[in-house]
Amino acid sequence: MIVEAYKQENKKNTNPFADQRFTSRILSILVRAAAFFTVFILVFIILYILVRGVPHLKWSLFAWEYNTENVSLMPALINTITITLISLLISIPMGVCSAIYLAEYAKKGSRLVKLVRLTTETLSGIPSIIYGLFGFLLFVSQLKMGYSIIGGACTLSIMVLPTIMRTTEEALMSVPDQFREGSFGLGAGKLRTIFSIVLPSAIPGITSGVILAIGRIVGETAALIYTAGTVAGIPETVMESGRTLAIHMYVLSNEGLYTNEAYATAVVLLVIVTFINALSAYIAKRFGGKCE
Repeated sequence: MIVEAYKQENKKNTNPFADQRFTSRILSILVRAAAFFTVFILVFIILYILVRGVPHLKWSLFAWEYNTENVSLMPALINTITITLISLLISIPMGVCSAIYLAEYAKKGSRLVKLVRLTTETLSGIPSIIYGLFGFLLFVSQLKMGYSIIGGACTLSIMVLPTIMRTTEEALMSVPDQFREGSFGLGAGKLRTIFSIVLPSAIPGITSGVILAIGRIVGETAALIYTAGTVAGIPETVMESGRTLAIHMYVLSNEGLYTNEAYATAVVLLVIVTFINALSAYIAKRFGGKCE
């Protein structure tokens, strides 16, 4: 009798909401700790690069021609901009059009859609060195492009195509169906609805995919070593070889003679990526505000 009374008393004192509040508190602490750790790592990397690189920034690094005395990064900077623009000019139209087909025209749940999505997800997980070997065999050897800017840009466009395609598709699918129905109700056709209503509403999501693509293009080294080459100069045409900032930084640090200049190049690369992200966010916010 005493044992049963004790058990009943314990049941009365047990509060299930107290256990839930305790679990919620623990999960909240873990989430905050993970967020703090992520921010800490990011800030640490940025500060480390700035501390090691800013003191070694000098005007000779921005000379028009590269030589062993100034170790200029200007040719690599121009090559980076060129390769990025060419890669985006190839990959953005293909990725956006493919996403439009999958989200707006393809039959839901069809085998073709599943196959395309499986293919893009598989391509997203392939290491960049494999893309480099593929670009070397196809563009450099078979198509006789040699080590060139255009060969590297074509390789990178294939590399970032899955990212742009998937993010664009998700952005299009997130647009409410009421927008499409309202446009159809006003007499607009399918194509006009897509380009006048759906795409402008999906601009922020599409811009996010482009930002990710730019970040991967700017920071790529393995794929470009096999396709664009490592020539430290400004090519006269896109059919000539040239190194990007990432390859320039890799070569300097690998040689071991210009480590300080490599850190200075990393600072410039960090500033460029930050500027691109800020500009893309501003464009997305502006277009998003117009669509609301």
